[in-house]
Amino acid sequence: MVDVFTEITINCPREQVSEYAANPDKAPEWYVNINSAEWQTPKPLQVGSKIAFKANFLGRQLAYVYEVTEFSPGHKLVMRTANGPFPMETTYTWDSGGSSRTTRMTLRNKGNPAGFSMIFSPFMSLMMKRANQKDLNKVKLIMETRL
Repeated sequence: MVDVFTEITINCPREQVSEYAANPDKAPEWYVNINSAEWQTPKPLQVGSKIAFKANFLGRQLAYVYEVTEFSPGHKLVMRTANGPFPMETTYTWDSGGSSRTTRMTLRNKGNPAGFSMIFSPFMSLMMKRANQKDLNKVKLIMETRL
């Protein structure tokens, strides 16, 4: 099983960070590997929403659809792949980091690779962790330079 957890502290209020990071339209701005996000269900984001993403990972083009399975605005977002090459669950959380001006954001990806991908799961975990940390660093940069 692949289970990758990353976190960062952002000097920006939780409501602003979560509103930005939970918006699928913003994903191509801060996700290193995501090229596009296309809504397959009507906005706004809610449990049951489906978004199609196109990405590059490990030199491969990937297309997959995430379905929102849990959403507590400002606190938590959980999405699972409805289809795609690698069954995955992505969880974001946002907590005030000791003050109303600081946010602790976490990003967790977990899934079970099948077939040939199973051989590469330790390597994939390492690469995913690096990519996720870059993604969180980008959110931090974007949010802190907006102030």
